Amino acid sequence: MIDVAHISKAFRLYHSPADRLREILYRRKFHRVHDALKDVSFSVRSGETLGIIGQNGAGKSTLLKLMMGILLPDAGHVTLSGRITGLLELSTGFNQEYTGLQNIYLNGILRGMTQAELDAKRDAIIAFSELGDFIDDPLKTYSTGMAMRLAFSIAIHADPRAFVVDEALSVGDAYFQQKCTDRIKSFRNTGGSIVLVSHDMNTVKVLCDRVILLEQGEIREEGEPEAVINSYNYLLARKTAGREIIQKPVLEKGSSYGNFAVEIVSVALFNEQNIDSGTVISGKKCSIQIALKAHEEVGALTVGILIRDKFGQDIFGTNTHHCKKPFAIGANMSKVIRFEFDEFNIGSGAYTLTAAAHTGDVHLHSCYHWVDMIRAFEVLGNPEFYCIGLARLKPSVVELLQD
Repeated sequence: MIDVAHISKAFRLYHSPADRLREILYRRKFHRVHDALKDVSFSVRSGETLGIIGQNGAGKSTLLKLMMGILLPDAGHVTLSGRITGLLELSTGFNQEYTGLQNIYLNGILRGMTQAELDAKRDAIIAFSELGDFIDDPLKTYSTGMAMRLAFSIAIHADPRAFVVDEALSVGDAYFQQKCTDRIKSFRNTGGSIVLVSHDMNTVKVLCDRVILLEQGEIREEGEPEAVINSYNYLLARKTAGREIIQKPVLEKGSSYGNFAVEIVSVALFNEQNIDSGTVISGKKCSIQIALKAHEEVGALTVGILIRDKFGQDIFGTNTHHCKKPFAIGANMSKVIRFEFDEFNIGSGAYTLTAAAHTGDVHLHSCYHWVDMIRAFEVLGNPEFYCIGLARLKPSVVELLQD
């Protein structure tokens, strides 16, 4: 469906617009070359969703623009089977002075749709966008969320074979984001290919079959979402740590990295009988215990936990910083930190536990040790209160009498 072969793209960067003129007049170099992409190759099959992640400046947006034909590569080529469309910058293909209805025709034609197609699909586009009477107002009066609704609706009704999305779904309310996500899943199930760029790792985990990690214009890693996202987190930790970060495998699929000034030795999960167990009962008492060993003195240590469901979605995380329980640890000392839950209100199912030791509010600040999926466990249903889903919420049911 999509084949990207040995794509490279470089840009000339000038300190000021005047340097362009100086370069012409003096026939001297007044720019520096930035290699945005270097020999990138991959393919996307029919019905597959490919995620592309990476730090800012890694080359993600440049790659999507090359795939969409907005930019031309310096080397390599992109082969597409069928129409490709998508959402990059929300203002692309819109005229701010035109009404929403006029922009449907303008944007649709730019996406390769015909006048007849647009006439036939106009009402469906308006209905999906839920803009109602606002469709006759100028686009410049729209909020960012309203513009995203219109852009997504036009793009998905263009009947593409490949759909490209660059962070656009992060705009707008939760209801419409879910509506877009459902439509994307339906598009994929009918054989459409999707390329998704996002900094929302849960979205990447839920939607993507495969993920590419871009770093400085090159593919650093490609594979299953969980493994590649772990490598991405490792890169972020290394970038901010200010000292050497070491990475090593743990368990079958997890990873472990940090500078190991403080090391996580073990993690235990205690059930309501205070027994270290692989199962706990939903809504009952339990605790998570983390044993630490310090190789250096640390004056402000944060210990955190993260729980993921069987799909890899982050469902709960906290740490001692946010719990307002700071503590220190001396060199060559051991310490045990225990997170106690009076009611473990997570729905029944399989989960994994990740643990971290660092400073500050997140593990990106001086990451001493991050251990991904160090423990797998299962939450059993509670016969006292049946529920489905991830959260065990206990509402009161009250019957109100009408006058």
